[in-house]
Order: sequence, then C-alpha cells, then structure tokens
Amino acid sequence: MLMRRRGIGLLGAAAIAGTAAYAGKKSAEGQNREQQEQQAIAELQQQQALMQKQAAAAPAAQTPAAPAGGGIDMVQLKQLGELHSAGVLTDEEFAAAKAKVLAGG
Repeated sequence: MLMRRRGIGLLGAAAIAGTAAYAGKKSAEGQNREQQEQQAIAELQQQQALMQKQAAAAPAAQTPAAPAGGGIDMVQLKQLGELHSAGVLTDEEFAAAKAKVLAGG
C-alpha cells in the first residue's frame, strides 16, 4: 500500500515564504511612502506658519499688495505641482488649490 505525503512539502513552503517576503516588501514601501508624504505635509505647514508669522510682524505699509508676476505666486504653484507629482495631492485637491492660488488668495 502506498503512503501519501502529508503537508505542503518543500515547494509549497518556498511559495508561502516568497509570498510573505513580497507582502512584507510592499508593506514597507507603503509605510515609507506614507512617511514621506507626512514629512512633506509637515514641512509645508511649517513654511506656512513661518510665512504667517513674518506677515504679521511686517508693517502693513511695507507689505506688497500682490506677489510679483501679476498676482500669481509661482513658488506656491511649483510646490503644489511637486506635491501633486509625489502623490500627496489628488487631482481634485490640486485643481482646487491651483485655482485658489491663481485667484490671488
């Protein structure tokens, strides 16, 4: 009488180990991407807070009414584009933020 093998065998164990390694790698990549996004958001919040502090400290007479370039803040537009390219902002969020900057506010 022939005895059947029990268990998953060597190839089955290798397949399970490979799948687990791949899942771990993808999980680590997702965590790294999320950490980078959080860091970018924190940096922008710090920049915004600094700009608000500087604007509050500057005398109103010396503050220009609109940024150079006809009221369009090119630096802010560039930052928004970089955040959109990095995947931090969705298409809808990017479009709304861009419209706000182009409107001068």
